[in-house]
Amino acid sequence: MQTHLWSDMVNIKETADGVILQVHVVPRSAKSEVAGVQGDALKLRIAAPPVEGQANKECIRFLSDILGIRKKQVIIVGGSKSKNKTIAIEGIRKKDIEALIP
Repeated sequence: MQTHLWSDMVNIKETADGVILQVHVVPRSAKSEVAGVQGDALKLRIAAPPVEGQANKECIRFLSDILGIRKKQVIIVGGSKSKNKTIAIEGIRKKDIEALIP
């Protein structure tokens, strides 16, 4: 039996400052939660609507809460107007992101 680790599918790059990863955001969800993997991205359901940056703010808040870090450590570096985002997270390692998936 072949086992696939989700972490091998998600594009996570470690940097000197932390990690950079791809995130696929589904706005207007019932609640904010990690929903698995979509393609090479971590899939997040976000409760906020994609209006006036609300979903981006909620994405940052949610990731900072579940990782136990400050919001200023989570930065959307690409795709701020897209469901597919590139996010830099300072002060953590790849294993911290891997621990998010149930």
